[in-house]
Amino acid sequence: MKIAVISDSHDNMPNLRKALRWIEKEKIKTILHCGDICNSDTLWEMTALFSGKIYIAFGNADDRLGITELVKVKKFSNVFLCGEVPQRAGSRHSGIGEVVVGGKKIGFCHFPEIAREMAESGKYNIVFHGHTHKPWESKVSHCRLVNPGNLAGLFYKASFAVYDVETEKLELKILEILD
Repeated sequence: MKIAVISDSHDNMPNLRKALRWIEKEKIKTILHCGDICNSDTLWEMTALFSGKIYIAFGNADDRLGITELVKVKKFSNVFLCGEVPQRAGSRHSGIGEVVVGGKKIGFCHFPEIAREMAESGKYNIVFHGHTHKPWESKVSHCRLVNPGNLAGLFYKASFAVYDVETEKLELKILEILD
């Protein structure tokens, strides 16, 4: 079973559409978004183009209240907001997500410092994060720590990750070379 991991889409609708079309074509049924979707229109677009489960950890550029209200009003059955909606701006611990897929415990968040703490905790097989926009993989103890890059294509080529929970194979997908 494969999951797609995206981050830092920053309202780039053309890139989001291209990635979601590829994800649907590959029959991937779960997306983890590591934050910086930005506004609720982008989430609306995601739900229109992707019928699988969407798990979201908030980032620093997200309209958290707008996204939360959209999810409440539309009652999306496939969207799961992880963590709390912060009561103040700049709350970094609000968007921590965890899922178990195929027996693998997967953590995800936006900020690399928090992701490192999650990896060091020993609770996860793999932890994903965003924020830096740079695709990256390292190992913390027995946990893989991964940044899938950014879907917006800011500073680095637009990218996302595909993780096969059965084989533990991790692939970086560069948007401009996708079929």
